[in-house]
Amino acid sequence: MLGILVGLKAEARLIRPYSPGSPIAISGATAEGARQGVERLLAAGATALLSFGCAAGLAPDLRPGALIIPQWVLVDGMPAKTEGALSRRFGVGHTGVLHGGLLHSDGLIATAAEKERLHARTGCLAVDMESGVVARAGLPFAVLRVVCDDSRRDLPPAACDVLEGGGISPLKLAASLLRKPGQIPALMALGRDAGAAHKAMAAFLARQPA
Repeated sequence: MLGILVGLKAEARLIRPYSPGSPIAISGATAEGARQGVERLLAAGATALLSFGCAAGLAPDLRPGALIIPQWVLVDGMPAKTEGALSRRFGVGHTGVLHGGLLHSDGLIATAAEKERLHARTGCLAVDMESGVVARAGLPFAVLRVVCDDSRRDLPPAACDVLEGGGISPLKLAASLLRKPGQIPALMALGRDAGAAHKAMAAFLARQPA
C-alpha cells in the first residue's frame, strides 16, 4: 500500500483523486510534522511512500511549474535512491519531467542567496522538507514535486510565518501584512508562482494513466 506525505492541505487535495486508496499525511511544512506524518503512514500499513507537492527551485534555469521526479534525494549528506518502478508509475521519463537530485532541508530556504549556495554545493535541482524524511523510513519510495518559488525568488516574511495546520492562517497573514505592508507585491508574485505550479501539476496528473 502506498502512503503519501505532503506539506500542505492543498497538495493533499491535488493528489487524492489520483491515488484514492492511499493514506495521506500532512506535515504542515515542519520537520517534526514530516516525521510524525511518516509515522502515521507506517502505522496505517504503508509498504511504499510518495513525497508529493511543491519544492523550491535551486537550479537557476528552473521556473515555477517545472516538474521533478528525482533519481535520488540528498539527506544527511548522503544520496538516497528512489525506487524505479514507483517513479515510473508517477511519470518518470515523460516529456518535460526532470530527474537528477533533490535536496532535503529541515527548514524553509527563504532567500535567493541561500538557494544559489545550496545549488553550488550539492548540484540538486530543488529542495523540499518532506522527501528526506520519506527516504529515511527505509521503504521503497518516489518523489513527485513541482517548483513553486524559483532560485531567483526571496520569500516574503508572510510566506514563512503564516502556516498553521497545513494551511494559511488568515489571522497570521493579516498580522504579518500589518507589520510589513511593503511585502504585499512580493507576496502577490509568490501567489502567481504557486498558481502556475498548481496548474502544471494538475495538468501533469491528468495525463497519467489511471
